[in-house]
Amino acid sequence: QGKYDEAKPLLERTITIFEKTLGPDHPNVATSLNNLAVLLKAQGKNDEALPLFELSLRIREKVLGPDHPDVATSLNNLA
Repeated sequence: QGKYDEAKPLLERTITIFEKTLGPDHPNVATSLNNLAVLLKAQGKNDEALPLFELSLRIREKVLGPDHPDVATSLNNLA
């Protein structure tokens, strides 16, 4: 909806809650990191988005395995 400034703190809060309650390597953390990275990329903040995409990928590969569809999503976002 184009409300990037409103979305970013919500995503950051989501990440914090998931990390605190589920642990830093949980797939929900990876998904939220990916979502924040997508938001930043849409704003043209590629330098901020890239490390989040990479962290999301590392979590997903570690927890879900290298052939999981969510890993493919992360790879696609990095491309």
